[in-house]
Amino acid sequence: MSDILGLAREAIDTEIQALVALKGRLDGSFERAVEIILHGTGKLIVTGMGKSGLIGRKISSTLASTGTPSFFLHPGEAFHGDLGVISKDDIVLALSYSGETDEVLKIVPFVQQNGNKLIAMTGNPASSLARNSDVHLDVSVMHEACILHLAPTTSTTVQIALGDALAVALMKLRGFTAMDFARLHPGGSLGRRLLMTVGQAMHKENLPVVTPDTSATEMIHAVSKGGLGLIVLVDKDQILGIVTDGDIRRAMEQRGAEFFNVRAVDIATRNPKIIGVEEKLIDAERLMTQHKINSLLVIDEAGKLAGIIQIYDIKL
Repeated sequence: MSDILGLAREAIDTEIQALVALKGRLDGSFERAVEIILHGTGKLIVTGMGKSGLIGRKISSTLASTGTPSFFLHPGEAFHGDLGVISKDDIVLALSYSGETDEVLKIVPFVQQNGNKLIAMTGNPASSLARNSDVHLDVSVMHEACILHLAPTTSTTVQIALGDALAVALMKLRGFTAMDFARLHPGGSLGRRLLMTVGQAMHKENLPVVTPDTSATEMIHAVSKGGLGLIVLVDKDQILGIVTDGDIRRAMEQRGAEFFNVRAVDIATRNPKIIGVEEKLIDAERLMTQHKINSLLVIDEAGKLAGIIQIYDIKL
């Protein structure tokens, strides 16, 4: 087992060293690539074959989801008709570790004739792809983490890291915000929390509302029936407090038989935390985290109880 762990650590160390070297190599070429993409009026089209193609798909997806319109174009398909998707305003990012991948090189003449800027990401600055590009990004590595030094391992890690660096730099320069990210990911957890209002996710039917004089027996029944672990004390549309199932258990332990003489108002938490119906879910989550609670009372514009939102309703 120690040999297995040793091999794993060696592979990771190899890739770490390559990433450190990449960091030290970053220069004006990276800045020019970012500027070209930033000021481009078209899309960023990413292309590559084999493992570089797989990495290219990921880079394109990351860019598209962080504010840079992009899609992946398979070089083989491109050479058989799909070159038509490249408009004159587009920028092409081509990945090829050797810089001599035939399928990628075949589309270079079209890119040049079409007037597109070409950014190359290769491990060989003297390669055909690098020499025919407007900007070359060096992703060379000393050797692959593969024990044969053949399978793309370290080199693909460096490619993906440089792609992430491009995306992060462009996000910053575009002023890309969490709200922008949410708009592009409306089905994701972050998108839901940033875009949905409390009113859209709250419990609003059959709320566990009781009066201040509700008896202990009625409290137990109400908190069990409500299913939210609490009851809300309301008098003439005014919220007076809440009683949680924990409050009830503690009162039973502390008061014994006398518990059945208490009223809801006697053990209620006054001035419970509230939130407006139009606030975002992320604001509700922040408030609950700050006060270490699981529920908030939701009020409408008139200050009346409109619903209850719980942490479990946010972290679906």
